[in-house]
Amino acid sequence: MTPLQFDSTVSFDSPVGNINVFALGEKVVYITMGEPPVALSGRAAVLRTAKKQLLDYFKGKSRELSFAVELAGTEFQRAVWREISKLGWGQTATYADIAQAIGNPSAVRAVGGAVGANPVPLVVGCHRVLGASGKITGYSGGDGIPTKKWLLAHESIDYRD
Repeated sequence: MTPLQFDSTVSFDSPVGNINVFALGEKVVYITMGEPPVALSGRAAVLRTAKKQLLDYFKGKSRELSFAVELAGTEFQRAVWREISKLGWGQTATYADIAQAIGNPSAVRAVGGAVGANPVPLVVGCHRVLGASGKITGYSGGDGIPTKKWLLAHESIDYRD
């Protein structure tokens, strides 16, 4: 699935498959992993920055992604994504932790839905969200759980199958 509105794209290879980055103006609006490459289009400078930062992340040269993004979603989704964005390299939280942090402790399943709808994986590090006791419960990016396992190992994060 691609975003409804974008005017620039870039694709490149990574250890988790092809990465497609979509921008509207000078903000990244969507990132896919493991999908077929999209044709290069537009001239958004943010795409050059995003590509460089993402490649540096995959090479282990950088632990932070700081290019401009625009998060389109419901207020609940954006609250979840803001909370996930606080997790840095090698840090994790559970779905319950996120629900508690956004002031809605009974919304664990809804948090899971928001995590799965994240339009900018890696920037909003949804791979860092685990089930209770550090268990991997799923992943919607790339090849799914194998991609999540690669990302967790890349950041030296322990997890349970």
